Amino acid sequence: MANLPHFIQYQGSKRNLAKHILQVFPKNIRRLVEPFAGTAAMSVAASVNRIASSFWLNDLNKPLIELLELAIEEPSEIADSYLELWNAQHTNSVTHYFEVRSRFNETSDPKPLLYLLARCVKGSVRYNSEGLFNQSPDKRRKGTRPETMKRNIAGVSSLLKGKCKFTSLDYREVLEQIEDDDFIYMDPPYQGVCGNRDSRYLSGIDFDDFVLALEQLNRKGAKFAISYDGKLGDKTFGKVLPKSLNLEKIEIEVGRSSQSTLLGKEETTIESLYLSPSLSRGLTNTQIGDLSYIGKKPKQLTLLEKHGEFAAATR
Repeated sequence: MANLPHFIQYQGSKRNLAKHILQVFPKNIRRLVEPFAGTAAMSVAASVNRIASSFWLNDLNKPLIELLELAIEEPSEIADSYLELWNAQHTNSVTHYFEVRSRFNETSDPKPLLYLLARCVKGSVRYNSEGLFNQSPDKRRKGTRPETMKRNIAGVSSLLKGKCKFTSLDYREVLEQIEDDDFIYMDPPYQGVCGNRDSRYLSGIDFDDFVLALEQLNRKGAKFAISYDGKLGDKTFGKVLPKSLNLEKIEIEVGRSSQSTLLGKEETTIESLYLSPSLSRGLTNTQIGDLSYIGKKPKQLTLLEKHGEFAAATR
């Protein structure tokens, strides 16, 4: 799969795992629904591979969704705004960053948010208990150069412009409105990492409420996939989803943890992907077994490649 265009460095983005996750997506999706869209990496990937024709991007973080909408629908406007903010930082870039951060926290204007995401430490979004953006600037760099940012924004816009619905709703409201032929991809904040609240998000989700929502989707026969928990070595992150949901689990090897490497440990990060019964029902036990673990090396022949579908989708 070709490199995916992206304009936001966003910790937790599934951009680098998209080629693996797409292997379980239906071949022809009328509408891909992302209740926890983040930076919409999976919608971008689905559009690149021509397996979805329309998209519903939702995230409770309203400025983030507004930023996505601007980038997709008005790429020149947000690129020009970024250029202005980027050029204004050169006298004292750290002071400038904090001024922009204060402005964003006062107004929730999505335009300053793009600069903050491009300039903050490791693209790692952090909010305090009051919901204010509180990540510090990366003092070693000044963020993506404007010409690169403009090119990346244009790339995303060319894939999704005129094809998206943008909302900032509680995920349960989105799931209540899905239609029969929608496909849902969910990447909620991990539970068990920071209690009920992950500082990357304005709010967390309640585990029991999430399980109830999944039960309701199963009763509707909805097709969905969930990136939910993971492992680092022997340590598991995220509360285990109950077996009563009848979800098929696939483990995707992300790679050796950079933190573990610094500590001299041989620990690999694994992320889990869960498939709804209606999605996995069409797969044979052998096929599910083939996909139960996707490692980095050696390259594993995937289910869709075996049947020529993935190759056709990427032409």
